[in-house]
Amino acid sequence: MSATRSLHWATAMKEIEADRAKRPAGLLAAQGLICATSAKHRPLVVAGTYDRAAIMAAACAAARNHQARFGCTWGDALSVTLKATWQLAKAARAATAH
Repeated sequence: MSATRSLHWATAMKEIEADRAKRPAGLLAAQGLICATSAKHRPLVVAGTYDRAAIMAAACAAARNHQARFGCTWGDALSVTLKATWQLAKAARAATAH
């Protein structure tokens, strides 16, 4: 005999939504800091290519601030700021391509 299994769509949809990646704490603040400081001094995209040294320098500078502000580990702070920096670099590259 086979047993039937009921499915509650509202519960399933809530579980799917909970599984989606959440925005890390401080991501938007890191983007704002990078836009206001590092990205102005040294562009993240040069001639249509990513300047990886500038991206890493901007992320490290923002990570120090992020770590002091949120009290997280260096790895967590660098992860958040690298994500923010790459998002800004991709947006800058897309803006220059059009």
